[in-house]
Amino acid sequence: MIIARTSTKPPIDLPMPYGWFQLLYSSELAVGESVPLNYFGQELVAFRTESGVAKVVDAYCPHMGAHLGYGIHEQAGKGSAVVGENIVCPFHGWQFNGEGQCKHIPYGINPPPRVARGEQVLGAWAVREVNQCVLVWYHPEGIEPLFEPESLSEAAANNDEWGEIQAFSWDIHTHMQEIGENAVDAVHFKTVHGTKEIPDVMDSVFDGHLRSGLLKTLNPTPKGVVEGTIENKSIGPGLAIIRFSGLCDTLLMANLTPITPEHCRAMYAFMQKKVDGKTPVGGIGGAIIANICQQMEEDRIIWNRKKFHAKPMLCDGDGPFAKFRNWYGQFLVQ
Repeated sequence: MIIARTSTKPPIDLPMPYGWFQLLYSSELAVGESVPLNYFGQELVAFRTESGVAKVVDAYCPHMGAHLGYGIHEQAGKGSAVVGENIVCPFHGWQFNGEGQCKHIPYGINPPPRVARGEQVLGAWAVREVNQCVLVWYHPEGIEPLFEPESLSEAAANNDEWGEIQAFSWDIHTHMQEIGENAVDAVHFKTVHGTKEIPDVMDSVFDGHLRSGLLKTLNPTPKGVVEGTIENKSIGPGLAIIRFSGLCDTLLMANLTPITPEHCRAMYAFMQKKVDGKTPVGGIGGAIIANICQQMEEDRIIWNRKKFHAKPMLCDGDGPFAKFRNWYGQFLVQ
């Protein structure tokens, strides 16, 4: 009898990084709605006030611990009710604003002292809504934002020159650093993704919380080879902007958000420049998006199973992994 050997992927001794991270697309959070979320190893609730502002708070009511992300009665199967600028606890009706203050208790005459003083009693998160995405700032020590996300003109909802977002997401069972390293790993394009040549690395810059790179590609087409570029930029560990040129101008917002230290969600939002007033959803434009999504599926096979080497055995043809890890390390607080 042959006994099958099983193995468990070794744990990665890295904490979740700090920075700005995407929770939702703006279109996923309507006015007056709330949504339960699970990121950073904790339960959260996002809601949009009647004035249209996105807010994110900790999930559990400080009164008696009810989850604010699940409603009852007419809200059954949905999130808790939102009244004006406040989210309403489904248990006893206490109302909280997006800054974590209790603004209304529907009974009694003597509120708890902290409520009476207007203090924050519910965890509230710094939120930025840019590029049609709802982002929050995460830092394990509760430090306020150290930098800001970037606003892209192409991703503005009212930009008529670029098409609507085409969104995809994947859950990946590895630390985010492993995924980020792909940005400096040109060699894997040939072995994992089947490109005929290894892309030429034209530039790689690490500057504070920013990292940028430029690759030159050769794209085979029925009319011959077309030169193209891949311009990538990271704003901290969670937000990336990738621009593809040569065949069809394509913008990709490739955002990563940790669920736990070794489980993250990749949210890819593609936009393509309109041609004659229309988005190139078919032909070359569609093929580019399909190819990038296929590359993600190929990468996931590696990421979900690979062992993290703190000191990998590198050769001179590898990318600037040491520089990348040094840059990425600033976001890891042990």
